[in-house]
Amino acid sequence: MKSMTWINEWRADLNSGYTRSPGEQEKEALISPTQSRGIARFGPFALDLRTGALMRDGRYERLPQQPAQLLLVLVNGRGKLVTREELRAQLWPEDTFVDFDHGLNNAVNRIREVLRDSAASPLYIQTVPRRGYRFIGELDEEEAAAPEMGVEASVPTQPALPSAELEAPRRFVFRQGSQWIAAGLAIALGVVVTAVSLKWRAHPTVSQNAPPITSLAVLPLKNLSGDPAQEYLADGMTEAVIGRLSMIHGLRVISRTSVMQFKVTQFSVPEIARTLQVDAIVEGSVIREGSRVRVNAQLIRGATDEHFWSETYDRELGDALTLESDVAQSISRKVEVTVTGEDHARLVAARPVAPEAYETYLKGRFANRNNRADLEKSVAYFEESIRQDATFAPAYVGLAAAYGKLGTIFVGVPPREVRPKVISASRKAMELDPELAEAHTLLASMYMRQWQWAEAGVEYRRAVELNPNDAEAHLGLSDWMLCQGRTEEALAWARRGRELDPLGDSGSNVGWTLFSARRYDEAIHELRSVLAVRPHDALALWYLGLVLTANGQAEEAIAALEKAFSVSDHSPGVMGALVRAYAKAGRRRDALRLLGELKRRQQTGYVPSGAFLNAYLGFGDNDQAFIWLERAYEEQSNILIYLKVFPFFDSLRDDPRFKSMVHRVGLDREYQSSF
Repeated sequence: MKSMTWINEWRADLNSGYTRSPGEQEKEALISPTQSRGIARFGPFALDLRTGALMRDGRYERLPQQPAQLLLVLVNGRGKLVTREELRAQLWPEDTFVDFDHGLNNAVNRIREVLRDSAASPLYIQTVPRRGYRFIGELDEEEAAAPEMGVEASVPTQPALPSAELEAPRRFVFRQGSQWIAAGLAIALGVVVTAVSLKWRAHPTVSQNAPPITSLAVLPLKNLSGDPAQEYLADGMTEAVIGRLSMIHGLRVISRTSVMQFKVTQFSVPEIARTLQVDAIVEGSVIREGSRVRVNAQLIRGATDEHFWSETYDRELGDALTLESDVAQSISRKVEVTVTGEDHARLVAARPVAPEAYETYLKGRFANRNNRADLEKSVAYFEESIRQDATFAPAYVGLAAAYGKLGTIFVGVPPREVRPKVISASRKAMELDPELAEAHTLLASMYMRQWQWAEAGVEYRRAVELNPNDAEAHLGLSDWMLCQGRTEEALAWARRGRELDPLGDSGSNVGWTLFSARRYDEAIHELRSVLAVRPHDALALWYLGLVLTANGQAEEAIAALEKAFSVSDHSPGVMGALVRAYAKAGRRRDALRLLGELKRRQQTGYVPSGAFLNAYLGFGDNDQAFIWLERAYEEQSNILIYLKVFPFFDSLRDDPRFKSMVHRVGLDREYQSSF
């Protein structure tokens, strides 16, 4: 750094001792605005013409040095074509050892990503094919004030030598008497620049002695297509890249559920990295232009915000699976993680897919929300994708997942109606691609709910082997352990799942496991931590209400359950828990009123037997509870898998009828595993 400071000072002193040639002056005009060095404003952006610092709506935007210099050039020449040759001469001189075409394309893509611009419908940066670029935004300029732009922060620098310091030697026209001084200084400058540039060529991007990267998160890719309707494509690509990287056993990859919390965020990369506890962040963008898809991806060191890899991938939509594979392979190489032969085979596995089938599949994933209308729309998309390409295995996985969600307590489709469809679609996916971990997880979940305990254990084990970063597989395996009463093992697996999905449902699963282990205070703390981040999370609210009721805090439980009842669209499962809380709080009239509502709903639609079971347990009516326990058995209710651990069943455990039920669902023996 001292040598670079000396070079800058030497240049400033020497500038007073030479006159530039006309050609040199023309080149300098590209970088140095002829206007006063102030602030250029365009749209919501403000660019400091002295430092290259970029703000959007008053907040600093991350823009690496090379794109920042390029943006300065284009803004300064607003409305004028800046040719590729001019940019090469000023920003990519030959001794910087950079592939010019690759570097320029990446820099332009990075600028467009930060400006939320599109090549197809540009607001700011217009491409003139095979010639160059033009800034076309409306521009307002004013004098800069250091405090306004936060000049102290300046533009983020890269470990690479700034290109301005590697410019080709200027052609000096010396004044009389300065030749010998300038010649000596020029020789010294050449020695310093050569040494620094050679060092940079050996290590162009990664800082010396940088710690190894063993964990990363892929932030939601930005949709730069200029069409909000293409959002499903960006989200789908994000999920696909996460899925590919998750197959690497030596790398911890954060799940999609958690990273999607940062789809719209003001947090910096270091802040996100600290929140997710990862070493590196992948961010980027997706642009759809007709049948082609372009993905720009960058790898950033979490602690320092250092951008040490960037690449652009351009493919036809039908080759999207290859694109996803290429991105994941490039990232694995850059983080220098050990990739086994099996991991590598899964990373590169890709096949062409009918473009329309892939696009319909992504729409199905995008529509897959936790309400019945969206889930039914999702099912329709997946079925259409299968009609378009019956060999596309991920579409069957998506179909199985959508049916599985339809059978949850918050949606309430009868289990016997959806479970065969989940099993059928999962098996078809595995037939087409045996290494789809999600298919094994979905099948294991259905086996468990049909009390096929050994088969469920085998499938969960295979899912974790195939994808060591699959949070759902970890949480499913935790549930499998819990149902057998192996609470400590279950808690360990739930916490591993939380490491992979720190902002998703994993915290709720940890809370549920602690509740089942009668560790109520810890469970309350865990669930309140989840709700501090996601205050309207129906699952966490429901679990919290159950724990508070069991812990003798019925009034607090009522508050949590009433909120869960509201945000879950009046889920009957939550109603049953609320009946119990009302009864335990001495509010018998409210409890009876809500029980009556449950009975009326049953006359017009499906109500899980578990809702009535919880309600009558709350009243202390064990005879009615056993009636509903038997009905729960007939419908293979989800609640029966927790017979051994659910605290509300404690009042029934000594009854022979209950022991018989434990035997009938296969939970009177332990199922071994090799985990």
